[in-house]
Amino acid sequence: MRGRVPALIPLKYEMMAESPFGYFRGAAPVMAADLAQLPSTGIVCQLCGDAHVRNLGAYAAPDGRLVFDINDFDETIRGPFEWDLKRMAASLVLAGRAAGHKDGSARRAAVACIERYTEQMRAFARMAHIEVARFQVHRLGLAKPVQEALAKAERATPQRTLEGLTEPASTQPGAPRRGEFRRFRESKPMLTRVKGAPAATVLASLGPYREMLQPERQHLLAFYRPVDVAFKVVGTGSVGLRDYCIYLEGNGPGDPLFLQIKEEVASAYAPYLPDAHSPAHNGQRTAEGQRAMQIQTDPFLGWTHIGARQYLVRQLNDHKGSIEIEDLAGTNLKAYAEVCGELLARGHGRSGDPQVITGYIGNGNAFAEAIAAFGEAYADQTVKDWGQLKRSGKAKR
Repeated sequence: MRGRVPALIPLKYEMMAESPFGYFRGAAPVMAADLAQLPSTGIVCQLCGDAHVRNLGAYAAPDGRLVFDINDFDETIRGPFEWDLKRMAASLVLAGRAAGHKDGSARRAAVACIERYTEQMRAFARMAHIEVARFQVHRLGLAKPVQEALAKAERATPQRTLEGLTEPASTQPGAPRRGEFRRFRESKPMLTRVKGAPAATVLASLGPYREMLQPERQHLLAFYRPVDVAFKVVGTGSVGLRDYCIYLEGNGPGDPLFLQIKEEVASAYAPYLPDAHSPAHNGQRTAEGQRAMQIQTDPFLGWTHIGARQYLVRQLNDHKGSIEIEDLAGTNLKAYAEVCGELLARGHGRSGDPQVITGYIGNGNAFAEAIAAFGEAYADQTVKDWGQLKRSGKAKR
């Protein structure tokens, strides 16, 4: 919690205390410390770092098509490939239990995830490297949760975001109209407008951000002017970090652009991976890790700084859609688990060496069974940790 906004720390604990899975989402540093105590393969690739079932989702690619992929990289770093798999396996067991599955069913989903990972990695080991880099996952249409996330993304247009996050500048009865000018709609503590000098400081961070964009992105961004700034609480693990939203307008009020300027601190895995050679700027680390693992990336992805703090910049809610735990009931859990396995394999295959990973995995199913067994054991430990958090009183505001 060091360096976070003190007033938001109780909210983070409160969200973590809601359920074992809620605790798991906010406890990536705990799992990083646990994984570091265990033997590792030493086979390195780019890690998502926070691989769990809700950190995959739909979003708009640069050409406007909707894609589904891993979409949270706050903890990304180069490290042992199996750390992502262990975290994903534990999340599948926890999410499966929360969705009403018995332990056997949840563990079988974890096995299915890792089996799909190993099958795909073996295929990558036989493919041309350029084909691995542009491999398309075709299993997405078979998983109902993915279809539902894509449907949400289809509806999450910039105009709908405008209507959901902003309001007319004056909402008082009888107040004079100010054209089409809008501003963020406050909903404290989740969304709070930033005004005056603090807002000017946030807007000034767009200067360094523009400089690192490709020229064609700089040209596009130049058409948009800032209208309003807000502070937004996001996620679970990120609660307490500074997260700003800028509402920009392009070709009239029907052309909104929302940029998120999200504080990034060192990856939770960094203390245990001294040879990871991450960039000194944590916004850059996050952006480059995302580009390494994703096949299609937000065209406005970049980084900046505000004072000594480092930030990632990306679009906010542009055709984004995610799954809910309730979406994983019944047969949906196993189908979604297989998607998770294939997407992790693609990310690791793009950023690591599929032949070396495949050599370690070997033939048969022993690797999948071992990772699933770890996932189940770690899920049990997470339940104990969650109970300890609730008893500690930290979650009481």
